[in-house]
Amino acid sequence: MTSTQIPISASLAALADPPTHQIDGAAMDYFLIEMVATLRESAAVATARSKKIEQEMVEAGLIPPPIPVPSSLKKDSARDSVTSLVSRTGSASGKGGWDEEEEPVRQRLEAIGMHVGSNFSERLCRDRPMFVETLDAIKFICKDIWAACWDKQVDNLRTNHRGVYVLQDNAFKPISRLSSWESRADAMKRARLYAAMPAGIIRGALARLGYVGTVVPEITSMPQCTFQIKMPKGS
Repeated sequence: MTSTQIPISASLAALADPPTHQIDGAAMDYFLIEMVATLRESAAVATARSKKIEQEMVEAGLIPPPIPVPSSLKKDSARDSVTSLVSRTGSASGKGGWDEEEEPVRQRLEAIGMHVGSNFSERLCRDRPMFVETLDAIKFICKDIWAACWDKQVDNLRTNHRGVYVLQDNAFKPISRLSSWESRADAMKRARLYAAMPAGIIRGALARLGYVGTVVPEITSMPQCTFQIKMPKGS
């Protein structure tokens, strides 16, 4: 008994294994600059719209007015407005604090990064066996994902062997050309937003591999950037 093999059309094969499209490396740098600026404007409009809706609901008596919070405690407020609720599940917030204007932008950048990272991970792992150890997945991030996104590997990887991994890049490409006419501290503050999408890329890649954790970027001396990955116990 012979089996007949159905011929696969070129269009169907292209869907299963799409060809790789390449762009100029500088285009990604320009894209990230414009994306941050565009999302900042978009987030400001969305925040103003949400505050207006909340105020209308307060005036209509549908919800109670927000409790006044001292300015020193605003960053830790549980409810300053409906748009100031910070996602605490794997977000890059925590170190340095994010104000009400920056947080929506960070969330959008991280969400885009997660989508990019998950797609990168799926494509790069297509012909690989599953990772047995968490450390193997982290090394995949340090080598393959880093090289695919930023043309180099991580300079230093540290771990306490209890679920915490620290990835250090001494010349992180997304922030290597950032500067500010005001001060170096202001430049580092601005650079935090440009580390939000890479943090999302790391989270997305790990999520596609089956690992759920938090990724916190930290910039103390430009252009150096450190990412702390925390995995839940037993992962």
